[in-house]
Amino acid sequence: MDEQRPATPPARTDPSIDLLHQRTRQPLEVLFSPRSVAVVGASERAGSVGRTVLWNLISSPFGGTVYPVNPQRPNVLGIKAWPSLRALPEAVDLAVIVTPAKSVPAIIRECAEVGVKGAIIISAGFKETGPEGVKLEQEVLRIAQAANLRIIGPNCLGVMRPTGGFNATFAKGMARPGNVAFISQSGALLTSILDWSLREAVGFSAFVSVGSMLDVGWGDLIDFLADDPMTRSILLYMESIGDARAFLSAAREVALTKPIIVIKAGRTAQAAQAAASHTGTLAGSDEVLSAAFRRAGVLRVDSIEDLFHMAEVLARQPRPSGRRLTLLTNAGGPAVLATDALVSGGGELAVLSDATRAQLDAFLPPPWSHANPVDILGDADAERYAKALETTGADPNSDGLLVILTPQDMTEPTKTADRLKGYAKLPGKPVLASWMGGSEVAAGERILNDAGIPTFGYPDTAARVFNYMWRYADNIAGLYETPTLAEEPTGGGRDVARALVDEARAAGRVLLSEYESKRLLAAYGIPTVETWLATSEEEAVEKARTLGFPVVLKLHSLTVTHKTDVGGVRLNLPDETHVREAFRAIRDALTERGLADAFDGVTVQPMAKLDGYELILGSSLDAQFGPVLLFGAGGTLVEVFQDRALGLPPLNTTLARRMMERTRIHHALKGVRGRAPVDLGALERLMVRFSQLVVEQPFIRELDINPLLVSGERIIALDARVVLHPPDVSAASLPKLAIEPYPHQYAQLLTLKNGEQLLVRPIRPEDEPAMGRFHQALSEQTVFMRYAGLMKLSQRVAHERLARICFNDYAREMALVAVRPSPDGKGGGEILAVGRLTRLRGTKDAEFAITVSDPAQRLGLGTELLRRLVDIGKDWGLRRIVADILTRNRGMQAVSKKLGFTLVEHEELAPDMVKAVKVLNG
Repeated sequence: MDEQRPATPPARTDPSIDLLHQRTRQPLEVLFSPRSVAVVGASERAGSVGRTVLWNLISSPFGGTVYPVNPQRPNVLGIKAWPSLRALPEAVDLAVIVTPAKSVPAIIRECAEVGVKGAIIISAGFKETGPEGVKLEQEVLRIAQAANLRIIGPNCLGVMRPTGGFNATFAKGMARPGNVAFISQSGALLTSILDWSLREAVGFSAFVSVGSMLDVGWGDLIDFLADDPMTRSILLYMESIGDARAFLSAAREVALTKPIIVIKAGRTAQAAQAAASHTGTLAGSDEVLSAAFRRAGVLRVDSIEDLFHMAEVLARQPRPSGRRLTLLTNAGGPAVLATDALVSGGGELAVLSDATRAQLDAFLPPPWSHANPVDILGDADAERYAKALETTGADPNSDGLLVILTPQDMTEPTKTADRLKGYAKLPGKPVLASWMGGSEVAAGERILNDAGIPTFGYPDTAARVFNYMWRYADNIAGLYETPTLAEEPTGGGRDVARALVDEARAAGRVLLSEYESKRLLAAYGIPTVETWLATSEEEAVEKARTLGFPVVLKLHSLTVTHKTDVGGVRLNLPDETHVREAFRAIRDALTERGLADAFDGVTVQPMAKLDGYELILGSSLDAQFGPVLLFGAGGTLVEVFQDRALGLPPLNTTLARRMMERTRIHHALKGVRGRAPVDLGALERLMVRFSQLVVEQPFIRELDINPLLVSGERIIALDARVVLHPPDVSAASLPKLAIEPYPHQYAQLLTLKNGEQLLVRPIRPEDEPAMGRFHQALSEQTVFMRYAGLMKLSQRVAHERLARICFNDYAREMALVAVRPSPDGKGGGEILAVGRLTRLRGTKDAEFAITVSDPAQRLGLGTELLRRLVDIGKDWGLRRIVADILTRNRGMQAVSKKLGFTLVEHEELAPDMVKAVKVLNG
């Protein structure tokens, strides 16, 4: 196929030519697999960190060269010592620094000068010591960033790579090799876990102490471990989240293929000073963190024991499809304990189907429990256990099974375990076991564990683990569950809302009046009760007469926060006399409190005649995650009942529904005690619009709709409160969203060569059905050119694949779709082409890919999509954009060259591939 190769790469005259031929490398490789290491501060002093680190490196066979750096000694531990990094005979990959904090900036500067690409700063004495330490850290970071030098630490234990024999820590000994990566902010905890793991024979693919995370944070490490073939699950001990957006972005991408399990310390600490709104009062920072973990598909556990339990279980057993567990036992008491743990944790006992009960009746003794828990009695032998497990495992009402065995006179723990090991892989249903006892059941436990059935000493522990399993499965399912079609952007509504906010800020105000707040909601299609402003008693009467009685009068004030707290709400006013009295009562109530200047009139509204439920929908700021959304039971007792769920914007209808499902009032909204159900679909869409408001109006600091009155008839906002950021807060200093919102700025029209006009816009999760139709219509030739191979139609249109295509983290990946609008102007339209730009993890490079439907080819669509992707790459500040293209795909090669890409050959490519490279920023 040599004759199909493109022309020989041009001579290297371009200053950026080296970038054309560079391989894209993960910059954290040097921290885990260096070819050479310098220990700066190496020492022979017994008990010193410098001695232990050097000894660990030279006593572990990682295959690289170790250079002690100590200007005071000719050798350390019998190895020639060097006075400085500059004096070394080669430029090392990694420097491990164990010198006093004040010396570290100069050492990092030396690292930058000699080309060191990674450093582990074990030294303490930085920000934990106060302002001077913070200054030292910032100086170190500034030098490192200028040199593209990545740092773990400072104030850390170090890095261990057991699978590669690399130990750059001052821990005692090396961890066993395994497939679990463990990352901790506590070095002391890490050493304790190491000691425990050696006793329990638990192995690790990586063992990392991150310290104060000056540079390398959670997101960087998750990205690195995502591509590590030795890592099957990632465990985190977290004290602070650091860069929230980087963590959520990395975790969401990786969680589907590798479980991420976290234990977060400090969950009972008092939150930062609460905001004045109901939402701010309700949304504690730890609860926000849990919501963020759910959004990213991360499993949060409560104990270190559970951290390792879940790593084992998720590696060995399938995720359950629901929360219903079947208990199989030879004793009643343990099953009751397991049931308590299951139900109190949100799980459910599976209800045995009639068919399953009939089958069990056929072979179990008559006194069996005839329900779940399935008590097969104390004389159960191995065969009875096996038949019962097989029967209950086939019940469609069950999502998982827990087998409990207590050692009784007739029990056969080892034989039963041997008989059950064949059921370790029930399709789609996890099987757990609790072999209770000591030495008598130990052999059976080993048999089950070796077969892949996790065992637990106590059944309540096993039930708790199952609860974690279904929660994890639920989190993962929520990542890629297709939402209903989103409503189109509000367009002019955004401008109306922005004008309201700008006008208030220009006047020096931080509080919108209720009248302004309702206009703001209306701009986003959120229905509000009709509201009129009245500044005098006569005007209030006139407005009430126009609306019709009964009416509601509420305080109109540009400064008062909560109207009910100052007697500013008067309900169900039946006539003009009551309106006059209410107007005066509200005004006088403020005067009595010394707030006469805060009275700016009243609003007049019709008295809502809805028999429904009062909800709250709100947004407030979290110090780590920025804007946070709240949904729950509302009204005046909202803080008392505290029935709420939190989420991060932006929402889609799936995420909105899942927020609702986490509240108790959700059950009532479906219709109880003869009440008609609420239109939950309409409520979901309203929550999406509310989320859109929060995303698009960043100068809003707090927002409450309380109450949001809902019934089977309609949904309407009765009251709203909006607090803005102070006028002196600039757009650049506003809190950032934890999750990148939909990038409307990249939606533009495109005219094809044939004159047809298409809309090119970023892809949305709701595009999955249209994307399925697009892939279904592609010819085999087009599929082969795009994917360098054939793909079955069933694979192309599989939900999991299409969902991952349509669910973009817009900070990492941008897919543009060219859409032919529907003839009726509704729906998502027909997708004719897709162009995708994907960041390569841990680098400043990105890869592009383009697919054009067969009828739309040769109309300039591929060229235009690639042009727009290059513009996005410039916005992202990328170094390079690359793509691997089949040598026979002349069309894509021509498009690439037309837009300034160079075609180069790379050794790592297949012989029938060529790489297109465009350097954006050398």
